[in-house]
Amino acid sequence: MTALPLTTLPAGAARRTRRTLRTHREGPVLTVELSTPEEGNTVTDALLDDLLAVLQDQDPAVRVLVLTGSGDDFCLGGDRGESARHLAHDPTGSGIRISGTKARRVCEALTANPAVTIARVHGKAIGAGFALALACDLRVGSEDATFRLPELALGLPTAWGGLLPRLINEVGAARVREIVLTGRAVTAAEAHSLSILQKVVPAHELDAAVAAWARPIVRRPQAALRVTKTLLNSLSAASRLADVSALDAELMAAVVAESHHSRGSV
Repeated sequence: MTALPLTTLPAGAARRTRRTLRTHREGPVLTVELSTPEEGNTVTDALLDDLLAVLQDQDPAVRVLVLTGSGDDFCLGGDRGESARHLAHDPTGSGIRISGTKARRVCEALTANPAVTIARVHGKAIGAGFALALACDLRVGSEDATFRLPELALGLPTAWGGLLPRLINEVGAARVREIVLTGRAVTAAEAHSLSILQKVVPAHELDAAVAAWARPIVRRPQAALRVTKTLLNSLSAASRLADVSALDAELMAAVVAESHHSRGSV
């Protein structure tokens, strides 16, 4: 991934590397890159911990936060091997529950972030990766980007990070029902038509598209920007009166533990 070409922004770029992330700060723009490409940037407890630390330690002067992924894909979803290890340690699903709670906190931190969050999506965004992108305010994808929710085929509920209520709010219940129940891939063009993406560009134009959004945003008065984003989030939440995403971690843990127990009883 190339650095954002925000030449009009203040100088003083800074980089930092965590176990699973790389961050790049250029003036009021902070880029957070999922950085385990050899594993498809899969979501692990370590990645969730690193993301939460970055979001909690975020400089108030940051006006735009860009979330992207290294390698061929944005994010291939949750780490199934880690889930299996959690169950081996505690078959009741306590580890799954803890991970689910972290996931919800990360997605809420993206959505409620005082900065405008932009998902820069290329390649595949699957399951948890789909949820991370959807938690952002603005989403741009390359023409090869695809989105998929394979949870049902894996014997899991679609309950991760508050994904389902956000997706229904953005796309509509009928279309979401079909995507979730079939588990089919959604192309970038269809994702744009469904408002999963607000913009689709050739892969080599992703950075320019992000910069085109970031430039006017960083010039907005900070207080007005923060209040406006809060209003947008509040109005969106008002249309999700039946949002039960607080139960995501419990639902995931219960289903995974029950499936594990059933297999062990055969």
